[in-house]
Amino acid sequence: MSDSTVLVIAGATAAGKTPLALDLALRFDAEIVGADSRQIYTDMPVGTAAPPPGALSAVRHHCVAMVDPYQRYSAGRFERDALTAIADIHARGKRAIVAGGTGFYIRALTGGVGLARAYDEQLRARLQREASLHEPDFLHEWLVRLDSRRAAAIDPKDTYRVVRALEIRLTDAPVSSATDAMRRPEFVKVALDVPIAEIDERIAARTSHMLANGLLEEAERIGPNAVAGSAVGYPQALAYLRGWSTARELQTTLLRATKRYARRQLAWFRREPGVEWVSPGGVAGVVREKLGWREKPD
Repeated sequence: MSDSTVLVIAGATAAGKTPLALDLALRFDAEIVGADSRQIYTDMPVGTAAPPPGALSAVRHHCVAMVDPYQRYSAGRFERDALTAIADIHARGKRAIVAGGTGFYIRALTGGVGLARAYDEQLRARLQREASLHEPDFLHEWLVRLDSRRAAAIDPKDTYRVVRALEIRLTDAPVSSATDAMRRPEFVKVALDVPIAEIDERIAARTSHMLANGLLEEAERIGPNAVAGSAVGYPQALAYLRGWSTARELQTTLLRATKRYARRQLAWFRREPGVEWVSPGGVAGVVREKLGWREKPD
């Protein structure tokens, strides 16, 4: 291994990926590439638990807060953007750390899946028409028949992601030639091994923090029609703002939805090839032993 090998820190929401990536980046002179399908969007720092301003100023971040919430963004585009960022980081003599909980993004980046070159407008129109005619579970069951592993990682009610997954599965086009031409580095993938009870406690604390620090205002500003508005937290917040739930129900539904999301992430990464499960405190040892990185002098 060498400085050009990329460390991937994966795991469930609230497992501690963001602070750990920041700590390691400071210690090992690295920059961070986000791998989160919602932190990619701008103007959504509260609901997406985006890296705080202090972290963004301390270490350069890539693929974070770079896409308008109303704009479509795909795993294929992430693969290209992340590989470009990593190449730039290495060209400047820095190391790269990928940190995030979107398993499909990480799989695409590390070369574990073939992605469509671009979306097929007719196919997407057909799928969106089907989505307007049927309950969300209908499309999800279709995806289960085509790709049960991918379906297991997506909430059946997350229509956008289900449609995108179906589109990728039904499109025969290979990965874009531009991506093929890019050099893919070596990756060392670790997932944070944190007890589920501890994750649940952190989720509860994070939920209270989000509600106290502007989640409702952020959801109102983003609105129900944004592509990014399907992320956990925003539909629940909008339901409360529309008078469809009480404050207690909002807290309960937020907790339940986030815990379910965390468990889907854990299930995904447990099936992901080449992932080593490590306690957060043990990742620095993996960095030294497997990547051969040495801490920068004080």
